[in-house]
Amino acid sequence: MNDSLRESLSYFGLYRKMFRIRKKYIPEKVSYGRDREQYFLYYEPDEILSDKIIVWTHGGGWNAGNPKFFDYVGQCVCGQGYRFVSLGYRLSPKYKYPCQIKDVCEAFNSAVRYLKEKGIDVSKIIVAGPSAGAHLTSIMCYSRKVQKKYGVDVSNVIGFIGSGGPYSFREDQGLALKLLLGQLFRKGYDRRKGEPVALMGKSHIPMLLIQSRHDGLLEYACAEDFAARAEELGNVCELYSVTDEKNTHSWYTAGMFMETREENKGLDKFFSWIEEKE
Repeated sequence: MNDSLRESLSYFGLYRKMFRIRKKYIPEKVSYGRDREQYFLYYEPDEILSDKIIVWTHGGGWNAGNPKFFDYVGQCVCGQGYRFVSLGYRLSPKYKYPCQIKDVCEAFNSAVRYLKEKGIDVSKIIVAGPSAGAHLTSIMCYSRKVQKKYGVDVSNVIGFIGSGGPYSFREDQGLALKLLLGQLFRKGYDRRKGEPVALMGKSHIPMLLIQSRHDGLLEYACAEDFAARAEELGNVCELYSVTDEKNTHSWYTAGMFMETREENKGLDKFFSWIEEKE
């Protein structure tokens, strides 16, 4: 069975498992704009075991999903003792890029202000995201032009984790990604202005790229391109190849948060890498 078919057939199992997740932590919802998707959710664990804060941006092909839908990610991360912020943004095809990166940057700024107002130390932030969320957060973390344009200060970001990110818009990408990019960008737009590998600059932020050779939607070379560019610039990068049996796109980008660290090596890598950061 080819990987794209395995990816398609995985959705039923994912949804079935998602709706069985127990909602232990009730997040606070904070709006940062007028659109209904311009909000973030803040989760605080009962027992805070780390001074690091994980700021996460959801995937969904830029055209679907929101922080409420991915509540189970917050439940998982809080269960490990971390404060967690889940950022929302306006979706395509109604809203074209760069609306999405503008929103993510504004949401990040708003979340940092919100945390400061609560008296929380924001000096150790881990930025993370799967799929479309990896695309957007990687641009925010590594593009100086974007940081300058939207007034984003990433000096307090101590790490970036991207899972299944479309970091380069390769010609050999599958039809699914090509269609999604067609919805994301308006006709005639220079896509290099929204391509992470083209926008990356020298940065202090180390990165972990979690990618599968059996993704079913993206070529593994997407992450290899990004890692090669990071090495070229002298940015610290680790490329982790998924070894779990559930290794198609949806499972290793977001579905892994429905499992335990003992069950899922990718999830254990996610948290182990964070634990190592100072």
